[in-house]
Amino acid sequence: MTRQAKLGLPNLRGGAAVTDTQTKRPPAPHAAERARTIAARHGSAALLPQSGSRTSPLFHHVHPCGSTILLLSDEHPLVGQLWQTPRAEVTAMLEIADQAPVPLREPVRGLLWLTGWVTALDGEAARQEILAVADVRPDHRLLDAGHGASVLRLTPASMVIADAEGTSSIRPEQFASAAPDPFCGNEDHWLRHLEAAHSDVVDQLARHLPEELRTGHVRPLGLDRFGLRLRVETECDDHDVRIAFSKPVSTPQELAAELRRLMGCPFLSQR
Repeated sequence: MTRQAKLGLPNLRGGAAVTDTQTKRPPAPHAAERARTIAARHGSAALLPQSGSRTSPLFHHVHPCGSTILLLSDEHPLVGQLWQTPRAEVTAMLEIADQAPVPLREPVRGLLWLTGWVTALDGEAARQEILAVADVRPDHRLLDAGHGASVLRLTPASMVIADAEGTSSIRPEQFASAAPDPFCGNEDHWLRHLEAAHSDVVDQLARHLPEELRTGHVRPLGLDRFGLRLRVETECDDHDVRIAFSKPVSTPQELAAELRRLMGCPFLSQR
């Protein structure tokens, strides 16, 4: 059984611009870029200390360097453990789930694991961290820091991403040097709109699927600078199919042109 199967992740199939779907996959973002994208989406997270139970932090934020700020209730046992000894640290893993923007039978598109050391911050150090996060990501939950919630920092030693593209280990320096996908901030809105208002477009895109999958329930799953991803839900299985663009894109105008090309629209210069 593959790692994807163990995680409940669907099979990956090649799409457009692939001459041999059995031996060659369409181009896709590098693992570090995909990891940065998952981190930037701020999906649901779970903290798993080396000794202790799985818990969901009140808030988490992954900095571009991979260092992660967490808020946990002051009453959480891990917080008490960290404050028992000055400068104490514990080994833990943070799991971040990448959820599909449309309702699916299997909604998790990928998982990112950051493993390292967790320390508790106090006083000015905690205040500075919260202010730094608020500058780039204002969130009302940050107001709980120091008022029932403690500020923790996870310093990663290793990272692993698992999605339909595969499972890859990422060094922190690789993560830091990558950038999130240019469309990750708008992806959810665009795909929900595609699902709700443009089923005809999805039907046209489905022409690029392998013939044996065209009878399944086709749903918009993901979008990045290399292509579009569709989820095909069949009676017994799920398949993720990447449909490649003719070239990587970075602007909405370039994206629109590639989507028109995939739909077979002759007016590629139309805005």
